[in-house]
Amino acid sequence: MATTPATTPATHPGPARDSHAVRVRGLRKSYGDKQAVDGIDLDIERGEVFALLGPNGAGKTTTVEILEGYRHRDGGEVDVLGADPASAGRSWRSRIGIVLQTSNENAELTVEEMVRHFALYYPGSRDPDEVIAAVGLEEKRRARMRALSGGQRRRLDVALGIVGNPELLFLDEPTTGFDPQARRDFWDLVRSLRSDGTTILLTTHYLDEAEQLADRVAVIASGRIVALDTPERLGGRMAHRARVRWEEDGAVREESTDAPTRFVVDLAGRFDGEVPGLQVVRPSLEDVYLSLIGDVEDAAAELARSTR
Repeated sequence: MATTPATTPATHPGPARDSHAVRVRGLRKSYGDKQAVDGIDLDIERGEVFALLGPNGAGKTTTVEILEGYRHRDGGEVDVLGADPASAGRSWRSRIGIVLQTSNENAELTVEEMVRHFALYYPGSRDPDEVIAAVGLEEKRRARMRALSGGQRRRLDVALGIVGNPELLFLDEPTTGFDPQARRDFWDLVRSLRSDGTTILLTTHYLDEAEQLADRVAVIASGRIVALDTPERLGGRMAHRARVRWEEDGAVREESTDAPTRFVVDLAGRFDGEVPGLQVVRPSLEDVYLSLIGDVEDAAAELARSTR
C-alpha cells in the first residue's frame, strides 16, 4: 500500500477493455430456507449509471454486497472489473469505491484529515484538495465531522468513496435525509463523476432520483430481476396508453389514447391553436415500479396459498 498519494486524473482512459464493468450469471444466495437471490443475470456497462431498485427484503443489498466482495454467494458466476469479488485481492479493491449509508465514526477528525487519510490507502488516489472541492466542502474542510449537517456528512462519505479514483462506485441510498436542494446538488456531483468515466451502481428508494440519474434501471423483487430497461421504457412504460387532459365548457376532460400527438393536433384545431389546461400524461416510473413489484408479490402470495 502506498504511503504517499499519487495524483492522477479523474478519468479512466486506459487500454481497450471489456465493455462490461459487471457481469453476473445465475447468482444465488440463501439464508436458511429463504432464497434471497434467486438466479440473477445482470450486465452493467462501463461508464454508465445503473440503478437497482426494489423493496426492502427483495435481495438488493445482498446482491450489491456480493458484487463488492463483502458477502459470499451460494452459486452463479460474478465478474466485476475482470475479477471474481470472492477471491479478488487488494489491487482490485483499490479500483472500486463504496459509499455506504452514513456512520458517525471518527467524529473528532476534520474533513481534510479524513480525506487525506483515506487517500493514503490507494496507489493512484485523486488529489484530496480537488476531491474536497468536487463535493462542495471547501468551506468545511477544517470542520470536525461531528459539526457537519446530514447533507455535508453525506458529501464527505462520497469524498471518501471517490478519493481512490475508482473505476466503479457503489452508492447505497446516497441522498437519504437530504433536503430538496441538497439532493439536486448531489445529483450534479453524480453526473460529473459519470462524465469523468466512473461507472456507478446506485441503490435508492427515490424513483425520481433513478429517473434523473440512471442510464438503465433494474427492478428486483423476491430475489429476481423482474424488469430491466432505460427509465423511459421500463416495464413497457412508453407502450402504455397516454391520458390527454384539457379544459372544456368549464370542466376537466380526459381521453385515453394510443396516438396522443394526433389527438392533441385535433384538439388544437378545435380550440384554434391553444388548448386550455392541456396535459399529456403517461404512467410515471413510480406507477410502473409499484405495478411490477405488486405483480410479483401477488404471485408469491398465490403460490404460498397453493402449497399449503
